[in-house]
Amino acid sequence: MKLLLVEDEEALRQTLVEALRENGYLVEVAVSFEQAYEKIKLYQYDCVLIDLTLPDGDGLDLVRTLKSDGSAAGVLILTARDGLDDRVQGLDLGADDYLTKPFHLSELNARLRALLRRRQFNGHHHIVFRDLLVWPDLSEAHVRGEPLNLTRKEYDLLLYFLANPGRVLTKEAVAEHLCGDAVDTADSFDFIYTHMKNLRRKLQEKGADEYIQTLYGVGYKLLKE
Repeated sequence: MKLLLVEDEEALRQTLVEALRENGYLVEVAVSFEQAYEKIKLYQYDCVLIDLTLPDGDGLDLVRTLKSDGSAAGVLILTARDGLDDRVQGLDLGADDYLTKPFHLSELNARLRALLRRRQFNGHHHIVFRDLLVWPDLSEAHVRGEPLNLTRKEYDLLLYFLANPGRVLTKEAVAEHLCGDAVDTADSFDFIYTHMKNLRRKLQEKGADEYIQTLYGVGYKLLKE
């Protein structure tokens, strides 16, 4: 899952980035309003974590921008501003949750898991898709009861498809989801083909054939049946 962390306090930012990456998230960082605004305009995220008090702007305006753009990203506000008015305004603008500093990392992870479940999988703790059974919180996947042993990138790729069944996902979108804005410096998309080949092979070895369709020159689609 790809996150954008908008936080100007360096020590807290480094702690959060390290903790989130240890939990398997792909984390991009913005240290100012301007940088965050540019990123949410250019890239897609599963969730954006926004500090309200930024050196060059108000984080609530980033929430407004995400919602006016029709972004599908979840929004989790992280702030020391614990006044009721700020909380209500943030939620009214479309934020999904609000966490007041200081907070425990375990609570942040729990809020993130719940938010992503609501946003992508209708709040379910597990996903059933044809012969697949996936537990996102546990990073586990099974095909007809048999465990599917995937790398982190392969698992993220599978979840990305499961969150978008039947939708055409372009090569560019898949690359950005797996690598974040570092994809801008990639010489080619060959790494996508490698991950796709390995994921398909592992699915087929468990009897899950014809799940992912290649649309040559365009991208990929997870077939519903």
